[in-house]
Amino acid sequence: MNLELTGKTALVTGSSRGIGRGIALAFAQAGCDLMLTARDEAALEEVAAAIRAKGRKAVVAALDLRTDDAAGKLADLAQREFGGLDILINNAGTTKRGDFFELTDADWQDGFALKFFAHVRLTRACWPLLKTRKGSLVTIGGTSGRKPHASFTIGSSVNLACAAFTKAMADRGKEDGVRVNCIHPSLVETERQWRRIRAEVARTGEPESIVKQRICTETGITRFGTVQDVADLVCFMVSARATWLQGATIDLDGGEIPVL
Repeated sequence: MNLELTGKTALVTGSSRGIGRGIALAFAQAGCDLMLTARDEAALEEVAAAIRAKGRKAVVAALDLRTDDAAGKLADLAQREFGGLDILINNAGTTKRGDFFELTDADWQDGFALKFFAHVRLTRACWPLLKTRKGSLVTIGGTSGRKPHASFTIGSSVNLACAAFTKAMADRGKEDGVRVNCIHPSLVETERQWRRIRAEVARTGEPESIVKQRICTETGITRFGTVQDVADLVCFMVSARATWLQGATIDLDGGEIPVL
């Protein structure tokens, strides 16, 4: 299937590792040029080198998206380096877990600052570029936005807000010719998940395979997802094969969400 992504320019936030890194590399494989952003410049340069090895252009911008001027800087850089932008992937951001009554206002403010307000600012800054090229925007949320739970009150709230913001901007996108969609991944084998698995192995003394299976069973998923699972779906969603997809939030969850 030809996704017709060759020559497109994509900006992927949180692209130094995990899901963002996987999406950036998948875009390069599909023929895109990349703008990469995260706080870890050394890790970004490693990803950029891998992209350049595929014959594609990669520009690195090590920024903290919680700052007020980061979004404008990225939009300006996209215009200067690539002449515009076709694809925006709002992926950056993690939120703190814990007992609700032990989480502070600062924890809540930080969670929304990186994974919600940074997305809002970047969408606002990049929208004119996406509108010019009739581009596409995908936000990476999480299944806690569909299945909130007490140990993840911040993340559940933020992910739900991301889905609502996606739906609202998709309505504007119908007018401006910008496709806007969201993905709620379940548990994906990133370093963050591996830290959880290793902590459980250390706590219980059980083999890694047993711990992983127990987490899958407790979560209600067939298996852990992979970065490639998410990247493949993202590539399709922004491609010429998915031009009727607008305002959707897709649960990429291995069966976790049991309701319609």
